[in-house]
Amino acid sequence: MNDRVLRRFIKLMALLIVGAMLFWLAADWFGGGDPGDYEVRQGDQRLSEGKYDEALAAFDRALEEMPDHRGALMGRALVFMQTDRHEEAFAEFKYLIDFLTDSVAPDDPTGRAVLAAAYANRGILYDRRGEYREALEDYIRSIRVDEGAVEGPGVVHEILYGYKPSTVRDRAIYIHEQLQLPEDQRQLANPELDEQQRMYKP
Repeated sequence: MNDRVLRRFIKLMALLIVGAMLFWLAADWFGGGDPGDYEVRQGDQRLSEGKYDEALAAFDRALEEMPDHRGALMGRALVFMQTDRHEEAFAEFKYLIDFLTDSVAPDDPTGRAVLAAAYANRGILYDRRGEYREALEDYIRSIRVDEGAVEGPGVVHEILYGYKPSTVRDRAIYIHEQLQLPEDQRQLANPELDEQQRMYKP
């Protein structure tokens, strides 16, 4: 076979493969998945951009498409959490945790990851309010459900951003140790480190 024809054939195949991959990704983004998934992806994007009203609207649309969509429920709770609407956040986390506890099958790793993340996020919310014993209980529940889901970012995050956020396990150990001390010796809040705590959304 002529080398020039072979090279042209290889380039054409490479273009077809790239085109097929792009088509598949676009189809999955815009139309794939279960009802409400596209809206949840939109909400997640707006949440990461700090556009909380738009994020909440997207999560609400997802719930219209699919009532009890766990990604949308988690998203709403995180919007409330990030906008200091604590009572609404607690109510949303409670509903999500109760719903998942009743509905997640043992062989549903995504469901377990969302449940672990819900406990971890509610723990962070308790932590921010100074309710440390409740925070510790939720951190422990989170670890028991699925510690891998709440490990947090690893070495790459530390290289890119210069710090490694505290994990749920780190924070639980710290709170536990502090609660063993006499009350006047405890240092449970560290605003600089506490600011680095991340939200969990599998």
